[in-house]
Amino acid sequence: MIIVNVKENESIEKALKRFKKKFERTGVLRELRSRSYFEKPSVSRRNELIKAAYRQKMRDQDNNN
Repeated sequence: MIIVNVKENESIEKALKRFKKKFERTGVLRELRSRSYFEKPSVSRRNELIKAAYRQKMRDQDNNN
């Protein structure tokens, strides 16, 4: 369970923003969407490799500039 302590004189919008950020970091929605349909292990491995290659490409571009 995510707990967000609301400080004194803090607006609800700010507290809600902190809650949303914490919730996003947990990865609950990402996992829920990935579990909504079955993905073969070979397909998931291929997707992971594609994502890793993309991240590496972005890091290489950042290091060159």
